[in-house]
Amino acid sequence: MKRRTFFKRLFNSILGLSGLIALDAFWFEKYIIHWTEFDLSNGHEEKIKLVQLSDLHLRGLHYGLTSIAEKVDKLKPDAILFTGDTITRKTRLDLLDEYLNQFDDSVLKIFIYGNKEYSGRIPLDAFRQVIAKHNGVLLINESFGIRKGNRTLHFLGIDDFIGGNADFVHTISTIDDKNTDTIVLNHCPQYSDTIARLNNSFKINIKCILSGHTHGGQITFFGRELYKPGGSGRYLKGWYKTGDIPMYVSKGIGTTILPIRFWARAEASIFYV
Repeated sequence: MKRRTFFKRLFNSILGLSGLIALDAFWFEKYIIHWTEFDLSNGHEEKIKLVQLSDLHLRGLHYGLTSIAEKVDKLKPDAILFTGDTITRKTRLDLLDEYLNQFDDSVLKIFIYGNKEYSGRIPLDAFRQVIAKHNGVLLINESFGIRKGNRTLHFLGIDDFIGGNADFVHTISTIDDKNTDTIVLNHCPQYSDTIARLNNSFKINIKCILSGHTHGGQITFFGRELYKPGGSGRYLKGWYKTGDIPMYVSKGIGTTILPIRFWARAEASIFYV
């Protein structure tokens, strides 16, 4: 092979590979949502179906977000759990309203704040007004219970660890039965270590903690992240045990700083409890 031909083919190969990487990082991993599914029901005949959506960082309504709403409407969950960083600026409250219009208003939606709601100075009252139009509640160190048949499930919504005042002790003071199955919504996974330590004394029946915040690293190489935000602790993505409590850290859906994902595909999760 002539040198000129060799370098031409090498250049074309590099160009093609770069195009594939760009397509993956700027489109596929951002907009083609990876749906994960987990059964935590321990054999319950009447399962409670939950969908977790984390770190949307809403900037506009693209195909990926629309596909999520379409799938959720087909799933008909008992609740949708938005585990923080849903919007990042108060000017995007109207965008949140527009997006929630794509979901069935009969489905309960439970929100917590993340660090971006605080850094974006999203007014609590205005946020509550928007989500209330769509059967949504915001939990700031508060609890909320749902019933399905003979079963009750508690949700504990922890305030953000970085921008707010995460307070597990105050949150559990709002429930009246520590033996009821309980899901904790906690944006920054680092605070889950505190939850596990405190619960050694309180003995709340926590089925699992659902967190986000890390974006799964957003840009990773061979499983190693380039950057992980404060409040992540030792956690990155997937299942962990903090104390004796299972915790799932979602890779989330949106992006921050750079508008790309690499080996950290956007994720939505289904849980059967």
